[in-house]
Amino acid sequence: MSEDIKQSMFTIRNIRSDEADQYWSLRLEALKKHPESFGASYELSVQLSMNEVQDRIHNEPDDYILGAYTAEGTLVGMMGFKREYGLKLRHKGFIWGVYVAPQYRGHGLASMLLREVLKRGETLEGIRQINLSVVTTNELARRLYEKYGFETYGIENYALEVGGQGYDEAHMTYVYPSARSI
Repeated sequence: MSEDIKQSMFTIRNIRSDEADQYWSLRLEALKKHPESFGASYELSVQLSMNEVQDRIHNEPDDYILGAYTAEGTLVGMMGFKREYGLKLRHKGFIWGVYVAPQYRGHGLASMLLREVLKRGETLEGIRQINLSVVTTNELARRLYEKYGFETYGIENYALEVGGQGYDEAHMTYVYPSARSI
């Protein structure tokens, strides 16, 4: 099956607050299965009420969570984006909470989500760059981000600790081409 056909089987759109149960189920799965990949912990996150989860789902042009949905409407992937707050920081946004359910990997969903975030960033007035952090052991994710023009600007040693083991994070940035000439 061609990549275009595989990708047409999915829809990329903002997760709505009335879909909090689907979102939270996938988020908790991510935190439980891959604790080394997220700053948030399953142990604390599982304690949040559904009202608190709903309050965390925003649908603003500069603060949203994208979802990858199957044709049947099942949420199988996600990527958050938030613009930095503050007069001197508003030129930056950051990507967080990236996850694709294991059985849906290999369909290009992370690429679809990332392309959509980058495309939306182009329309946000004043956005010059998008940052993210990824554990250095996640080679697939690092290669994906590099493919789309993200560059590593630093490695934070022992950024996360899970079960007594430390994990380094690569801090990466994507600078919009129009911002490079400023």
